[in-house]
Amino acid sequence: MVDKLTLSDDEWRRRLSPEAFKVLRQHGTEAPGSGCFLQTKEPGTYVCAACHNPLFKSGEKFESGTGWPSFTQPLTADSVTEYQDRSYGMTRTEVRCGRCDSHLGHVFPDGPPPTGLRYCMNSVAMDHVPEGQSLELVRQGEVS
Repeated sequence: MVDKLTLSDDEWRRRLSPEAFKVLRQHGTEAPGSGCFLQTKEPGTYVCAACHNPLFKSGEKFESGTGWPSFTQPLTADSVTEYQDRSYGMTRTEVRCGRCDSHLGHVFPDGPPPTGLRYCMNSVAMDHVPEGQSLELVRQGEVS
């Protein structure tokens, strides 16, 4: 079970860049092809940019051709939560951080085997922790 992190909008604004706040806290989306992690292939773990909760292993990342970094599955069942999203006249499954409830992207049933899922994430919603770097050290300096 993940320890939850709840902050006010003012606290989030102090912690995040304006673009990150728009995506993570206001459920925005970065422009396709613009994210810094779209072409990244370095081994490691992708963590929530808001709270550093571990989300995805780099080995689950694949090229989906959509313009956003895509993964076949989250690191653990508690890493993310999923919600029905009926915005923009369609029904999708929104993906949020399992710790701080920040918007990360959406999941679609058109990914590769073995899961058949495509977790389509916003780069600005994540940070990359290189393989060999302790995830605990990443979380040490944060507000809890």
